[in-house]
Amino acid sequence: MIIAFWICLFIIIYTFVGYGLVLFILIKIKRIFTRPRVFNALPDELPKVSLLIAAYNEEAIITNKLNDTLELNYPKDKIQIIFITDGSTDGTAEKLRNIEGITLLHQDGRAGKMAAIKRAMPYINGAITIFTDANTFLNKDAILELVKHYQNDKVGAVAGEKRILVEEKADASSAGEGFYWKYESALKKWDYELYSNVGAAGELFSIRTILYQPVESDTIIDDHMIAMRIAEKGYIIAYEPNAYAMETASANTKEELKRKVRIAAGGIQSILRLAKAANPFYYPVLTFQYFSHRVLRWTVTPFLLIATLVLNGFIVANGGAMLYKILFAAQIMFYFLSLLGLFFESRNMRIKVLFIPYYFCLMNYAVIAGIIRYLKKNQSAAWEKSKRK
Repeated sequence: MIIAFWICLFIIIYTFVGYGLVLFILIKIKRIFTRPRVFNALPDELPKVSLLIAAYNEEAIITNKLNDTLELNYPKDKIQIIFITDGSTDGTAEKLRNIEGITLLHQDGRAGKMAAIKRAMPYINGAITIFTDANTFLNKDAILELVKHYQNDKVGAVAGEKRILVEEKADASSAGEGFYWKYESALKKWDYELYSNVGAAGELFSIRTILYQPVESDTIIDDHMIAMRIAEKGYIIAYEPNAYAMETASANTKEELKRKVRIAAGGIQSILRLAKAANPFYYPVLTFQYFSHRVLRWTVTPFLLIATLVLNGFIVANGGAMLYKILFAAQIMFYFLSLLGLFFESRNMRIKVLFIPYYFCLMNYAVIAGIIRYLKKNQSAAWEKSKRK
């Protein structure tokens, strides 16, 4: 029981803190022998790019997204802009019709984002395809920052950074999500410096068009799968924090939970399908990063949190040493703070010190719920739109 406890605790700490520390140390060692990859200069000739934007019932924001897109700092003769509005039943498509400089693809039926992307790919004529969401806004130099990395022939995809707009009086969904993405951004920078990122966020990422490989139409997290299929071919997924997509946080924790459960269901689906990424005989460093950064979070670690608490309780009940009593008390306190966070959040009271334990528990509960939902085949590939602030 004691051995099982320490194994569980080690995996938990490694998943959420240890991997970042290991990455940091490995990078420090690598810098002794090699120079970091830096791409400050633009290529002599900018490549033609295609910007693909999937929008579903975004009438309230689509005009702002259109204006934001048209104002991007990139030569107009080298950018193709495509909006896909499949299944939209509001005025999204109507607001995009007959706009000079864009291509609108619309059909009444809705089959999910991946099916929409598959339908749009034959219209792509850029060497680089850039994917972004309708409810996010890009910095003006985002495309310029992304294309720099394609000067390296080994780069097959480039992920941008996701930034959450957090108000000063933010609730748990805003502050927690904002903190999470700041930590994720740091890990992604280090992942890329070591070797490669292990996925991409749909808010902003790009690929070499020639490397695009259609994924199954029932894919739940298409962005992650598209990028990882390219990594499975031996290419690097670069990361560029100076190309960023900004969006508001989920309207509340209920909406954030809905989003996280869907991502978790897609996470377990992707793990079952990315056999090559999980096989160290192909690309061992990628496999190490993939397991450490993604697989552990999306599979066993949330269950190990429960197992650690239960095992610790049994050890204490059977006369465990003071160390085990301290660890058990620390766990109880952490979960108590999380429950306090839930209590105050339900009453619209903002206590920032409680945001992190509450959001941490929310994320791990979402993984368990997502796995159950996927195994029960209750998760649709069609995006369940979350309300935003």
